[in-house]
Amino acid sequence: MSALPLLSIYADESCLGNGREGENPGGAGVLVEYVHAGALVRRDLWVSEPGTTNNRMALRSVIEAFAAVGAKGASFRARFTTDSRYIVDGMTSWVFGWAQRGWQRKTGPIENLPLWHDALRAAEGHAIQWKWVKGHAGHPQNEYANHLATRAAKEQDRSDGLIVSGFDAWYAAHGRGAAIAPFPDGDTFRADPSLPHPPA
Repeated sequence: MSALPLLSIYADESCLGNGREGENPGGAGVLVEYVHAGALVRRDLWVSEPGTTNNRMALRSVIEAFAAVGAKGASFRARFTTDSRYIVDGMTSWVFGWAQRGWQRKTGPIENLPLWHDALRAAEGHAIQWKWVKGHAGHPQNEYANHLATRAAKEQDRSDGLIVSGFDAWYAAHGRGAAIAPFPDGDTFRADPSLPHPPA
């Protein structure tokens, strides 16, 4: 796994009116960073749903990110950064207990189980470090992923895969001089434990 190329993925989700009665539109935004020919490259991705929840869109961010980067069968080391404890706690703790109990919680059915299974399938073959950051706290890449997610929720559109990033222009207008998180050091990168396999 140490020979795999390294990615840094920032993801966020949005659901306009999350928790309100009725259909609430949502979006997920992803910023992917990698180094090519010695230069840092950024790509964007976003998706939307007309009626959803924050947790569903957080899972969609995982599914869409790894489906996109692994579209040609490639495997990567990836640091996946999100402000969703639902994702970080789920991928570093909950899924292992669920798998041992036959994909049940102690208290009953698992919310969004088909999406959890899809997320685990999308992540297969990659060595992933799951990292939580506080949301809306001035972290430029996280704030930019939030920008992509909220825009997708409002406009109900999608990028249809990874496209050239608008991060630099967004940062010049909205970054307020906050320090951009550095790209991970491949020598010190440590993946979290391999995820359980979802049922076929």
